[in-house]
Amino acid sequence: MRTPTGDLSEGPADELGRDQPVFGPELGEFEHSERRAAQADGEGEMKTGTTTVGIRTADGVVMATDMRASMGGMVSSKDVQKVEEIHPRGALTIAGSVSAAQNLISTLKAETSLYETRRGKDMSMEALSTLTGNLLRTGAFFIVQPILGGVDDDGAHIYSIDALGGTTEEEYTVTGSGSQYALGVLEQEYHDEVTVDEATTIAAKAIQSAVERDLASGNGINVAVVTEDGVDITRHKEFDELL
Repeated sequence: MRTPTGDLSEGPADELGRDQPVFGPELGEFEHSERRAAQADGEGEMKTGTTTVGIRTADGVVMATDMRASMGGMVSSKDVQKVEEIHPRGALTIAGSVSAAQNLISTLKAETSLYETRRGKDMSMEALSTLTGNLLRTGAFFIVQPILGGVDDDGAHIYSIDALGGTTEEEYTVTGSGSQYALGVLEQEYHDEVTVDEATTIAAKAIQSAVERDLASGNGINVAVVTEDGVDITRHKEFDELL
């Protein structure tokens, strides 16, 4: 093998930087991820503001969100669907940047479909929660804080997933700017034997409480009921329809 004799201290290696990882980017090391995180806090990006709720029952899960999106101090949309089916028996709520959330949902739909095609069975909720957390940890989806809910062979599951990918399984959880108002309702109303119908009413009460106090939440409610039979998402402009 020929040994280089020239001075290699200058040239492309210097331009790229000698501290660049050979096999990068590693998980969480996407280029300019910190810059994108800062930009996600800007006034010009559409955000969902949001209050989202997830409740686990013995027979399934109930997830609910408001329908308002904001841009700075302005209401940019009054008809946003913030809960989406991403799995034959699973759904995801979104809070945070609209563009990042839409991208995350599209990615999860593609991954669950690919998993089913390759393995001939649906992805478990534990695996789906891990996948979601891993995607958020890459830094490519600033800033989204979802709730994942679904039913698999082990029963019903609700996962709270923070913006950095931390994942915890809960009996009930909330995200978004109206969280503190919704959480108070859940603390008072939730019980271990709650049914799907009761959980739907409790979720509606929680979103209504947040809408009355949080300026970034409002304009109606989306409700997703997930059971062994699949995902049913309904939209309501009036809370009285659910109370």
